[in-house]
Amino acid sequence: MINKLKALKTRYEEITQRLSEPDAMNDQAAWREMVKEHSQLEEIVAAFDRYTAAVSGAEDCKAMLEEHLDPEMKEMVHQELNELNDLQEQLIEELKIMLLPKDPNDDKNVIIEIRAGTGGDEAALFGADLLRMYQRYAERHGYKTEFLNDNMTEIGGVKEVTLSLMGKGAYSRMKFESGVHRVQRVPETESQGRIHTSAATVAVLPEAEDVEVEIDTKDLQIDTYRSGGAGGQHVNKTESAIRITHLPTGLVVQCQDERSQHKNKDKAMRVLKSRLLELYQSQQESAEASARRSMVGSGDRSERIRTYNFPQGRVTDHRINMTLYRLDAFLDGDMDEMIDGLILAERTAQLSGEAE
Repeated sequence: MINKLKALKTRYEEITQRLSEPDAMNDQAAWREMVKEHSQLEEIVAAFDRYTAAVSGAEDCKAMLEEHLDPEMKEMVHQELNELNDLQEQLIEELKIMLLPKDPNDDKNVIIEIRAGTGGDEAALFGADLLRMYQRYAERHGYKTEFLNDNMTEIGGVKEVTLSLMGKGAYSRMKFESGVHRVQRVPETESQGRIHTSAATVAVLPEAEDVEVEIDTKDLQIDTYRSGGAGGQHVNKTESAIRITHLPTGLVVQCQDERSQHKNKDKAMRVLKSRLLELYQSQQESAEASARRSMVGSGDRSERIRTYNFPQGRVTDHRINMTLYRLDAFLDGDMDEMIDGLILAERTAQLSGEAE
């Protein structure tokens, strides 16, 4: 492990030197790759430097203990040595995690699809709660949001909404949200005060870059139709809505959010490319990912991942058996404790896999 860290530090120093050279930006593609690699190595190298400093400090303390010291000084050196040894152990654990294979999608923007599940109007209203939750989470983390498709009910519920979150590391934080989200509460439309259970499904896709997915236009069937939904002067008057079918896979994407047919087509293509990227990557997934899937779930939208219980004010993630009794704050976007728990579970599973 130490030899690997030394090699990474050497590589980091080589890239630092290369980026400082006058001709570094002549090849823009190569320059971007170097900047990306430099950024990825920076945190590892900084932690390794702290580790080597702790090792050096501990050696100095051991040398001092061989000298004739008064009892008080000896006690101080012993204390410092213990602290440096503890720091070394802590940094080694951190470095083990940093060296784990990184999900290539982690730094990507994400596309979130929310659909009402079982439960009629109540499921649609819960879908709207999830939409607001992700919008508030995006605000807290400085992510930019954009609606790619917006199909709401007349009472403000979600039939189907597609939302883009743009910001560094967005996918690394949001990828655990895919699955069935279940809600238990008394619906606003329920006069008897009975608790109902309904659900909404969430799919989280890494947004594909153009170079990652090539689409042959001959494989596309593009249909236009009149927009439907609540409100808007353009609704049902112009055929601005777009439906794209990818014939080889049968994937269908539609967008009616914009007045412009051209803009709707661009947005629909973004979603289609991301769905294709997810499809291709899932087909290529190797057995190495089995440990992570068993711990935090496969990301399959048919898998129940979380329950939001309003009478008890709790939210429970079934993959890691974590329950938080602050449902209101969670639905207001304060999700980090749960997401951090899911990330820890993923890393723990990866470390176990590495040990095997």
